[in-house]
Amino acid sequence: MEKRFIAALLCAVMAIALLTGCKGASEGNTADGSEKKDVKEESFKVGYATKTLSGGYFVKLNEGLEAGCKELGWEFVSMNADRNADTERANLEAMVSQGCDLIFLNCVDPDSAVANVRYCVDNKVPVIAVDGGCADDADLITTVYSDNKQNGRMVGLAYAEYMKDRDIRALMISGSKGDVAGYERRMGLFCGIIEGKSGVSEEDAWKAADVIEQALIDTGKAENEDAKFYILGQGWSGWSEDGGLQAAEDLITANQDITTILGENDDMVIGAGVGVANAKLENVELVAAADGSQKAYDLIKEGKYFATGENSPVLVGELAIDIAKQVLVEGKTKDDFESVTMTSALAVTKGNVDERYDYGF
Repeated sequence: MEKRFIAALLCAVMAIALLTGCKGASEGNTADGSEKKDVKEESFKVGYATKTLSGGYFVKLNEGLEAGCKELGWEFVSMNADRNADTERANLEAMVSQGCDLIFLNCVDPDSAVANVRYCVDNKVPVIAVDGGCADDADLITTVYSDNKQNGRMVGLAYAEYMKDRDIRALMISGSKGDVAGYERRMGLFCGIIEGKSGVSEEDAWKAADVIEQALIDTGKAENEDAKFYILGQGWSGWSEDGGLQAAEDLITANQDITTILGENDDMVIGAGVGVANAKLENVELVAAADGSQKAYDLIKEGKYFATGENSPVLVGELAIDIAKQVLVEGKTKDDFESVTMTSALAVTKGNVDERYDYGF
């Protein structure tokens, strides 16, 4: 009787051990007893604080960041400041309180953004600026945008090749005085045209572009004889199509003998093109340093617009998402990145507009 009891007890103990071992292998250990790794991908919550959603570029950038986050299985929250710095601050505070692990920021004002970024970083939330930069002392991972200067230069080089030894007699349609992006874009155009038409080095062409810029400031006109490049006037148009039309009309009245409209974005150049058509001027090329609107791309396809630089919200978004992944997944910090990270520069012309079309906005 006692032997049968002991035997039954041993069987029960062995059965329990066997069941426990199987459970351990399935939940916490492999069959050989080693620790089983959790293969579930970690998810993150990412915010986007944008200064505006007014305009195709800003809408497409927002959509691209959202799509990129969702593809990685991350939660995405977007808040629009509607160009109000106080609203931007409130949006950032809300994102921090909601537990965002990283924030993309397209700031309203570069200077006030410094304190806003500091608030996020002090609360252990890294910030990546997109499209528009913050002041130099902002504690950012990096700033991601297109290369304004080199985009302008690529377009200038392409236009110089097209014009060869012919004179360029241009009107310069600019956005707003003191705007850094506008300055960089037109300087790129000046550099590329001078470099391409006169054969000087890129370094010397940048120096010559400085001379052009200073002459425009001093006299409203400029020239580089070696490149046969003449700017007959500069108009300020507030970045809009209507502004471009008004600026062109004012300048065309005194300058009928032009070959070219140069501009700092597509809207202004398109508006200036209407002014050219209204004045019944012929054989005037439309050339934008940067933008990449599909409206301009359509005109390029039709041969009514020479070129624009590729300022793509799609590519800016993709690059920003890649950097965010390196920060959140790989643990990289701002020490691993340059202060500015730019997409590759490219002139979009009739020769490549079809392949670049979907990168526009």
